[in-house]
Amino acid sequence: MQLKKIFTRTCIAALMSGAFSHAAMADQLDDIKKAGKIRVAIAMGTPLFSYADDKLQPTGSDVDTAKQLAQDLGVQLEIVSVTNAARVPTLQANRADIVVADLSITPERQKVIDFSIPYAVISIIVGGPKSMQIKDYPDLSGKRVGLTRATVNDTLTTQQAKGAEIVRYEDDATLITSMVTGQVEVFSSTPSNLQEMQKKAPGKNLELKFEQKVFDLGIALNKNQPRLKDWIDNWVKTNMKNGKLNTMYKKYHGRDLPASVQNVQ
Repeated sequence: MQLKKIFTRTCIAALMSGAFSHAAMADQLDDIKKAGKIRVAIAMGTPLFSYADDKLQPTGSDVDTAKQLAQDLGVQLEIVSVTNAARVPTLQANRADIVVADLSITPERQKVIDFSIPYAVISIIVGGPKSMQIKDYPDLSGKRVGLTRATVNDTLTTQQAKGAEIVRYEDDATLITSMVTGQVEVFSSTPSNLQEMQKKAPGKNLELKFEQKVFDLGIALNKNQPRLKDWIDNWVKTNMKNGKLNTMYKKYHGRDLPASVQNVQ
């Protein structure tokens, strides 16, 4: 009787182990195809990358990228609109399958999520009125510097501009409004946001002061999704080689992707 119980427990344990192993091997790519749609987190309100057009429809280089990806995967696109700060948490909470939201590839983020190979780039800059003499981080001391929370801008500026008063906003649209209405003196953001500020407040004579850094952007996904990651990496390679990703980027940003991104192997 005792041997029978031990044998039964062993069989049950083996079955459970097999079930767990199968579950561990399951990949989100299967779930996406079965559902017939892919949920893509996009940070709307980011000029040139993702914003609403004059008909209030989502547009921008990231939106076009997400549309093309869904089309090539053969599923419907469901846009999950998020703030910059919510991009990674939304993915981790499984409220989105992937993130296409000008998300820079950084070592800190790679600890908790995975990235595809780079599909685009983003320049991080400091901008302000032409009348201000600002050439580097020490010149920001004593100034109110606006930026978007939970971005590489936030990390870089916090680390480097020790004497600055940093004012954080939840999204780029609020940052732009704050800058053009004079709530902050200087900003750390992107060239695309500088263009928006110049359009909205030409009298402020805003200009680029210095470039902080250029980051590669990746399509983000949860860890331990090897098949989904492989599919996305191959998709990026294919559409980089056929020129589609560069065309989408240039359409909105007015320049080509750098050779380091285009010449993917």
